[in-house]
Formats: sequence, structure tokens, C-alpha cells
Amino acid sequence: MVCVLVLAAAAGAVAVFLVLRLWIVLHSQDVTPRRSLSLLVVAGSGGHTTEILRLLGSLSSAYSPRHYVIADTDEMSANKINSFELDRADGDPSNMSTTYYIHRIPRSREVRQSWLSTVLTTLHATWLSFPLILRVKPDLVLCNGPGTCVPICVSALLLGILGIKKVIIVYVESICRVETLSLSGKILFHLSDYFIVQWPTLKEKYPKSVYLGRIV
Repeated sequence: MVCVLVLAAAAGAVAVFLVLRLWIVLHSQDVTPRRSLSLLVVAGSGGHTTEILRLLGSLSSAYSPRHYVIADTDEMSANKINSFELDRADGDPSNMSTTYYIHRIPRSREVRQSWLSTVLTTLHATWLSFPLILRVKPDLVLCNGPGTCVPICVSALLLGILGIKKVIIVYVESICRVETLSLSGKILFHLSDYFIVQWPTLKEKYPKSVYLGRIV
């Protein structure tokens, strides 16, 4: 049973990679061959960061540079990211073939924060996120549910609306979401280029989503 789950997870990760790669090949405006893809990853506290790093473990070093965005008070995610990148380099920083950066923005919503004030803090986070997105100009934004991903994805969307650069937004709903979407998912379902769910019940409720089975 465990082997079946491992194989299913690996197959799902490969499928995600192939879908994204196919889209890039078909829609790239650059006629010259590309050796790397600039990736911006939104990491959240706790399980969100663990899940997104598992997914990144299936991606090659061609996704470079990697830009991680975390909440300004989230030291746990920063430690996990640094450990993840060090493990990819087999414990030797000099072996790191992929450049990575960690960026911080204010939280969109703190625990137990009122919904009214959340609107203001989200707008504030978006105001600070747009200069970051404008500077980094990622090819792909990958996120899986933390509130921090909303201002980042809105900023990435604005980059395309302003004609500066089309940024592909891929949202992977958390594995713990079996029958209902998270609040971030409900928002980004309408903004992302690819919305991936990990349970068939969500695919039935949201036919436009992409179901690949368990991928993290």
C-alpha cells in the first residue's frame, strides 16, 4: 500500500512538471532556447511550507533562480527552506547549482484577526508585494494556500495586465482540503492559470480545476 502511494505521488509530481513544461513550450514568446525558468514560491507556516517543499523536491535545477516569499515573522519557514536547499546540495553549500533567495512581506492576516481589518492588511501586503514582483519578474509563481500568496498572485496578475510580463500562476490546493477549498483557494481559483486539486471530490465541485491525484 505504501509503495502504491509513493508511486502515485511520484507520478503526480511528474505530471505537474510535464503540464507546466508543455504550457511553457507552447506559449513562450522567446524563440531562443531557454535553459532555466525563474520560479517564485510562496511558502506559508507549518504544513503549507512542508507540502510545497515536497513538491519542489520533484523539480529539476532548471527551475532557477528560485525566489521564496514568506511572511515577515515566519522564521520556521525560512529555516525549512534553507535546510531544503542545503539538502539538495548534499550538505555542501559549494555544490548549490541553483541560486535561491528568501523575500519577506507582511502577513495578509494574523490568527483571529477580524475580517474587516484583513482587507486593509491584505491591501498593504499587496502594495509591498508589487515592487518585489516587478523586480524579480518570475516566469512562474507556485503556491499552495497560505494567505501570503494572495497579494503575491494579485501582483503577478497586475504585471501581465500592465503589459510588463505574463507570469504563469499555478495554485496547488492543500492535501488536507478534501471537500471544500481554502479561503485562498476560493480567491485564486478565479485568478490562477492552473488550479490543481488533490481529491476527486473537489474536481467534481470545480470542473475547471486540474486533478492529478496526490502530488505532495
